[in-house]
Amino acid sequence: MAASAIGIIFSNMHEENVPELVRRRTMASIPFGGRYRIIDFMLSNMVNSGITTVGLMANNNYRSLIDHIGSGKDWDLARKDGGIILLPPFSEKNDKLYTTRLEALGSLAGFLSRRKEKYVVLADCDGVAKMDISAMIDYHEEKNADITLVTHHGKVGNRAGFMLAEANEDGRINELKLTPHVPAGTKADIFINMMVIDRQFLLNIVEDSVTHGFNSFESDILVKQLNSLKIYRYRFEGYYAGIDSMAAYFKHNMELLDKDVRDELFGERNIYTKVRDSAPSKYGANAVVKNSLISDGCVIEGVVENSILFRGVKVSKGAVIRNSIVMQDNFIGENTSLNCVITDKNVVISDMKTLSGCNELPYFIQKGTRL
Repeated sequence: MAASAIGIIFSNMHEENVPELVRRRTMASIPFGGRYRIIDFMLSNMVNSGITTVGLMANNNYRSLIDHIGSGKDWDLARKDGGIILLPPFSEKNDKLYTTRLEALGSLAGFLSRRKEKYVVLADCDGVAKMDISAMIDYHEEKNADITLVTHHGKVGNRAGFMLAEANEDGRINELKLTPHVPAGTKADIFINMMVIDRQFLLNIVEDSVTHGFNSFESDILVKQLNSLKIYRYRFEGYYAGIDSMAAYFKHNMELLDKDVRDELFGERNIYTKVRDSAPSKYGANAVVKNSLISDGCVIEGVVENSILFRGVKVSKGAVIRNSIVMQDNFIGENTSLNCVITDKNVVISDMKTLSGCNELPYFIQKGTRL
């Protein structure tokens, strides 16, 4: 069924949750897990589910995203018909940048009306998971739903702007709570910013919203029209990592050191990313590496424990890296110590430095910093 669907990915949504990571990039292009970008997971889910036309909606800071996606060939999306399509952040009728999801969808009306697929899968880039989207579309058809929201049963975090969904035994949603006041850690069905909707029905919604001056898809469409629309819940049961804070980003990267999590995310169906040709990593005579993910192109002469190193990292003699995320092309000087640290790309840390954070508040170093 998924072949009759088109994917729309919003690359800039929820950036307020991780401002440190998106100063020079979109939410979609945040590095994750040693060699991936967050968008790789949703793109791969769509491709693995038979969706071969994906519209990529970008608003700002998308140069690194374009560089990463390229022609889409690494996801088998370099196609004459469909494939990966970069969508402009403004409509055909005006040049105003969108600020809400509904405004963004309004700018896509012309694009969507020219497509022939029956369904649209709308998704954001604030989560990491491996999903069978074709099963979601089958469920949507089985329930004859107007809209199917994808939820995950988990703990509520500290972020603003989330939505909880409660449904009856048949799966039809009977209550939506937008940014409710519930204690952090409360378990509930959290909407993970992904939905299935009929393409023509979506176009009708967008046109009606423009007529009535609506500007919020969540409050003006989903919440206010809950009783008049058939909105169903599809509960995703697998591993889901919501990136809603720096602490969550740190936590979910560290979870990749658990073999069970790695097997669930990367087993069976592939997660695709941009292919880079790099030399294998080199380990010095006194190098010590324990329980870590090391990407290619690294040179390690010190100690690395419980950490994730992206491509091209140099760890000098006597350096000790523990419980940290070191992004691409970093240089760590001699006898330097890092603990619970996140370093962005192209960071240089000179000799004899000691930097430390904690799990709840990892110490973050901006891209290109020299210490």
